[in-house]
Amino acid sequence: MSLLDALMSAGGGSAVGQLGSRFGLDENQTMAALQQLLPALGGGLQRNVSAEGGLENLLGALSSGNHSQYLDNPELLNADEATTEGNGILSHLLGSKDVSREVAANASEQTGIGADVLKQMLPLVATMVMGSLSKRSDASGYLERPDSPAQPLGFLEMLTPMLDSNRDGSVADDVLGMIGRYMRNR
Repeated sequence: MSLLDALMSAGGGSAVGQLGSRFGLDENQTMAALQQLLPALGGGLQRNVSAEGGLENLLGALSSGNHSQYLDNPELLNADEATTEGNGILSHLLGSKDVSREVAANASEQTGIGADVLKQMLPLVATMVMGSLSKRSDASGYLERPDSPAQPLGFLEMLTPMLDSNRDGSVADDVLGMIGRYMRNR
């Protein structure tokens, strides 16, 4: 299941609906915004997971946070803390506000939605991404066995659908590279 599919199905679509209504977007506009914003977040996630200690940091963030609450209770996306948490996630995934602004500007060009709206939406989308990863990790049991050597490898397999950094249609090379880095650092 792709990340977009996971977000669209979260809470029967109510999380995405809440996101759109917060910014005055209809369903098609919200979908278009997500289609443009998610690749940048997925790329940032891959860069972080690929970096030394990145996989362990992500697993730690997922196990210590309550990220899934934003998908379970979409009305929480209206809370200031959702934006604050999302900005923290963005700083890890994208590195700087300049990159976030660039992502919003590029998405604006593709969707016709104002860059200011997309800049405000981006932290909430990041929060929803972490919520989706958290839910998928919980459902798979990856966060219950933090000391298991197989746990990070199984988690990587779960992430595989969104880790195609070469955009070559194959994630095998990307995942094998991450597994190799993980095993060298053990």
